[in-house]
Amino acid sequence: MNFYAIFAQFLELLIALIMAPMLNGWVNQCRAWLQNRSAPPLLQTYYTLNKLFNKEVLLAHNASSLFRAAPYIIFSCMALASAIVPTLSTDLIFSPAADAIALVGLFALARVFIALAGMDVGTAFGSLGARREMLIGFLAEPALLMVFFTASLISQSTSLSTIVETLAHREFAIFPSLAFSGVAFTMVSLAENSRVPVDNPTTHLELTMIHEAMILEYSGRHLALIEWAACLKLFAYSCLGIALFFPFGIPEAADPASLALAGLILILKLTIGGFLLALIETLSAKMRIFRAPEFLGTAFLLAVLAMLVHLLLEAGL
Repeated sequence: MNFYAIFAQFLELLIALIMAPMLNGWVNQCRAWLQNRSAPPLLQTYYTLNKLFNKEVLLAHNASSLFRAAPYIIFSCMALASAIVPTLSTDLIFSPAADAIALVGLFALARVFIALAGMDVGTAFGSLGARREMLIGFLAEPALLMVFFTASLISQSTSLSTIVETLAHREFAIFPSLAFSGVAFTMVSLAENSRVPVDNPTTHLELTMIHEAMILEYSGRHLALIEWAACLKLFAYSCLGIALFFPFGIPEAADPASLALAGLILILKLTIGGFLLALIETLSAKMRIFRAPEFLGTAFLLAVLAMLVHLLLEAGL
């Protein structure tokens, strides 16, 4: 087995685990600056995780083994999802398994377990958040699959590595379908990561919260793992958007020089992407939960339109 492929895969996972909390801190900083508020430290998420890991775990009396195991499963799913998205190279040991449909399955598995954990203790907030989370997932997953299918039609494969290689290293061509897919992917990403306008990751208001409602009963290291997993999910979606729509700078080789250059380019892309996410959240208002189906329905229609545009206009490219 190629040593460089193993090293690149390990490095990609390590970068995801380390940089995911920093990306979350960068988005929070940018949002504070844009709203003319005092910004929290860039490393604030690390401080929060460290505090939670050192706190005692308190569990409800009727919490089952599923409630205890869910944080570890959710964190593992998000870590694996971050590892299979090609960001530093397409020559990775997980490349054969890095299928777009499998990635959607990982996101769905994590969602199922966090929803079950939210309902496990039997609190009203947990059940409310679980129902809303499954509603968002039911609407977001088809749109995300349509985005992947558009990219797979261009590359003739559902493998993420093949898609990135095709888009990054083929002759220059303009694909209008990718523009529609990009808008749909952005809308799905906002919903899946509990960002404004669909959700607010900092709220604790009953009428608006989705993600926070499911984790109110967690504490200590369990809560730390869930918060870290949320950061990893944002990181995975950011890297996925980069891989699909801005794949330049992702090399096919996994030698040290290529990995170093790809790492610098990745940091630059994430810096720009984090600022744009904060800008979107600043310019948007939190919508009512009953408007979320319309929002994600629009994303699905845009993704389907992207696929039709490719079939009708770009099939010969």
